[in-house]
Amino acid sequence: MPELPEVETVVRVIRPQLVGKRIIATRLQWARHIDRPDPLEFQSRITGLTFLDVYRRAKFLVFPLDQGETLIIHLRMSGHLTVVDRAFPQDKHTHTVFELNTKQELRFRDTRKFGRVYLVKDPQEVLENLGPEPLDLSFTVEVFQQLISGRKRALKPFLLDQSVIAGIGNIYADEALFHAGLLPTRRTDTLAPGEVAALHRGIQDVLLLGIAREGASISTYVKPDGEMGEMQNEVKVFRRTGENCYRCDHTIERINLGGRSTHYCPGCQK
Repeated sequence: MPELPEVETVVRVIRPQLVGKRIIATRLQWARHIDRPDPLEFQSRITGLTFLDVYRRAKFLVFPLDQGETLIIHLRMSGHLTVVDRAFPQDKHTHTVFELNTKQELRFRDTRKFGRVYLVKDPQEVLENLGPEPLDLSFTVEVFQQLISGRKRALKPFLLDQSVIAGIGNIYADEALFHAGLLPTRRTDTLAPGEVAALHRGIQDVLLLGIAREGASISTYVKPDGEMGEMQNEVKVFRRTGENCYRCDHTIERINLGGRSTHYCPGCQK
């Protein structure tokens, strides 16, 4: 699933391609992509609206439109967004298409069909249960300590909880814990202040690196132009099971934690 850096990369690419352009029609080739409202109402309400902005909230792409409407898209496991000329051949897995007034289209390709599309008056209807953004200036070590205080959870599931911190997924949780030198099974209530600060720094460092490398093309993710990101060349533990740690030469191990594959170095993370 695309995580914060991958979704942020998509936003940065398609924002200048969309802002100021008007939707003249939509093609819903798999109606279940539309979470709300019903597909007929969706097409009726969105036709004629203009893109005012594009931004990210957690793993959601948010598109403010005129007339008080907001389009929200969640890519889920295999979703891919791109803006192309209308004459460009359409992939068979493209299920939702927004025709623009510039002879272009915003296309949502989704091989596994897990993605979701929303059209709402109030974005909080979809986004209200998300935790703070880990790269916001307001996300300080003190705020992170407050989120941890009173919880008794293993660190990996804690980092994946979108109601606690927004946007972190499997890749960046494993990498942040490696950077902080903390085992993924370590409980939140056992962390010393210095370890909290190290994990806070690790989260921000790996997310910023992921954005700088334009995401990790480890499974289905590619950039809107179809090119691969480069973060997969920077990972230290994620999906490196059986390989040697770059730092200490121990063998990277994999466990299942909270139903998720989890990778760590037993030499560096204690």
